Amino acid sequence: MEEQQKINKTPADFKFLAGISALVLIAGGATAGWLWTSQKSESPVTKPNPVETSQPSVTPNNQATTVPPEVIAPNTNASAPNASKSVDIYLLKDNGLKSELVPVPIKMQGKSEPAEILTGAFQQLLSNQENQSDAFSNIPQGTQLRSLTVKPDGIHVDLSQEFKDGGGSNSMIGRLQQVLYTATSLDPNAPVWISVAGEPLTVLGGEGLEVPQPLTRQIFESEFQP
Repeated sequence: MEEQQKINKTPADFKFLAGISALVLIAGGATAGWLWTSQKSESPVTKPNPVETSQPSVTPNNQATTVPPEVIAPNTNASAPNASKSVDIYLLKDNGLKSELVPVPIKMQGKSEPAEILTGAFQQLLSNQENQSDAFSNIPQGTQLRSLTVKPDGIHVDLSQEFKDGGGSNSMIGRLQQVLYTATSLDPNAPVWISVAGEPLTVLGGEGLEVPQPLTRQIFESEFQP
């Protein structure tokens, strides 16, 4: 009978043990799950380092740009206030057969405008102070320059009445040549308008030497040179 009781008690005991085992397994699984979850939540998350990308610098259109100051080179061609200018006055020289024209260079100090330079040249020419012992002037003494202007149509020279005094045709041609070539010493091709006492010079001397107006070097050589 005791054996029968042992047999009858065995299934109940197994069930009890099975229940206990199940509880242990469930509790162990829950504990393991809790531990895994805790470890997972506590594990630090490694974040990737941000990658720096270089952006091209953009200059706004309306941003002021610093411009270096312009360096202006000095004008080496500009004339100094006291710079001297060279100009020719024309005298005559006797070569034994006829009188020939002789250029005499002079310095004009502090003059830059053509009219100023030519005015100074005529003042030197009419002073009868020849720089060469063998050169002379056919322009009568006392002749003065009344005015000299440079205009678009040429060079205008007004002489005093003494310019027409005395001498024959050769003397008239010589003085006319002196005036013409001195007036055109800066520009050999310039036309010259010659007047005496404010009146255009159309006839010169008692022989009635006609003077073209305006007069140029080319016209003079064709009209008065043999």
